[in-house]
Amino acid sequence: MGIVLARIDNRLLHGIVATQWAGRSGAQRIMIIDDTVANNELTKASMKLARPTGMAISIITEETALNNFKAGKYNDHTVFVLVKKPETLVKLTEIGVKVPELVVGGTVKPAEGEEAVKISQRAFAKPDDIEAYKKLKATGTKIYAQYVPADAVISMDEFLK
Repeated sequence: MGIVLARIDNRLLHGIVATQWAGRSGAQRIMIIDDTVANNELTKASMKLARPTGMAISIITEETALNNFKAGKYNDHTVFVLVKKPETLVKLTEIGVKVPELVVGGTVKPAEGEEAVKISQRAFAKPDDIEAYKKLKATGTKIYAQYVPADAVISMDEFLK
């Protein structure tokens, strides 16, 4: 068991994720790994309200996530992980956590003149993101872009050569 699906989404848990992706993941637990959200009680409380019925939720810092996975806390759970940056997932794989599938959803559009690749209508990747995606792919993670499950899957392979 462990992570069954991961998603990059700048909004983390919101309506589309709660109503469409959570059920598709088949997970028992949604895990939001984000230092800012985990340390903001108001934002944390609002995200907990968006939790799909029947699913547990964890909103934790990156350090807590790494420590909990190292300790085997989620070995008997199926987990759907939500993060803003792929580097967080790379850190998990570096401690031996398998991330079988990663869907890149909505990311922040780069500022004018900022170097980034447009992956889909709602997903962009900066050079450091591309490097992180390459590291994840090297561990066997299947990576693709898709905003909602009804959208066509966009392969990330051309960006990860």
